[in-house]
Amino acid sequence: MIRLVLLLSFCLGVLLPSRVPAHALEPAFLELTPFGAGEWRVTWRKPQVQGQPMDIDAVLPEGCSPRRGSQPDFDGRAFLEGWVAHCADGIGGGEIRIEGLERSRTDVLVRYATSPEAAPQAMRLTAATPAFIVPENSGMLGVAAGYFMLGVDHILKGVDHLLFVLMLLFLIRDWRPLLAAVTSFTVAHSISLAAASLGWIVVPSPPVEAIVALSIAFLAAEQLHHRRDLPGLTLRYPWTVAFAFGLLHGLGFARALLDVGLPERDVPLALLAFNLGVEAGQVLFIAVAVAMGHAIARLYPVFATHMTRAGSFGLRSVAYAVGALASYWVIERVAGFLT
Repeated sequence: MIRLVLLLSFCLGVLLPSRVPAHALEPAFLELTPFGAGEWRVTWRKPQVQGQPMDIDAVLPEGCSPRRGSQPDFDGRAFLEGWVAHCADGIGGGEIRIEGLERSRTDVLVRYATSPEAAPQAMRLTAATPAFIVPENSGMLGVAAGYFMLGVDHILKGVDHLLFVLMLLFLIRDWRPLLAAVTSFTVAHSISLAAASLGWIVVPSPPVEAIVALSIAFLAAEQLHHRRDLPGLTLRYPWTVAFAFGLLHGLGFARALLDVGLPERDVPLALLAFNLGVEAGQVLFIAVAVAMGHAIARLYPVFATHMTRAGSFGLRSVAYAVGALASYWVIERVAGFLT
């Protein structure tokens, strides 16, 4: 029992930061749009931290003037700067650096074009790689790679989305209905992600985030009330429940794309790459969770026998913990858009 408690504490400590946010900091966004001879329109968007702009700065290649922005303006969610940079020798072959990114928890999506005739490219910068050399022309592969990594990063840092998938794994034990549920969840959030990103449907973000948290609380309640002789809605209609909530989660995924935008010439490619990135991150999480479950069952057979059955102390404890956290998110998010 002591080992089990320590194991659960370790897992919760890894999954949940001290303030238990559902997402990591919003990604920053830098865009360089060429519009004349040696001139680029620069848009620099960085997250807020406790009401102040995050301590990161975009630095353009040498030969550009000015290389940095000035005082940012707050738009309600992030701090924006815009300026026109003159780069006599172009930006190809130059270094774009995000100063201070190595000390942060956020990522930066850089979208740029080396000339008015060139297709826009994308690059994702992280704390480990805060700078890159602008290639002369990386083609469509650069766009796909940048948006794919953005999708992977978004799902792996979205603790609320991962908790929903984890509760599905705990609740549905038969692989056939589990496969149906995961597949319908994937199809549903792919549909709503595309629709929201393309502007076909417009839904305010705060209510969507509150309903996403509510979906986690729903699955936790299903786990607590699960009995072999009285299955809940999720066990009776796994793909229907997963599809309905998948539509809502897709609207949440779309927020990342709406924040950074889609390249005008490569919208289908960027949208496909981002969705594939989300799916890759989701599959990776499921694979790790299943592998950890098998490993723990081998090391501690009593865990598999007595602690993972429906209605067992172990699953009820997890359901109470996840349900309490999800309920906190619901209250916090509803209060956020009502006040």
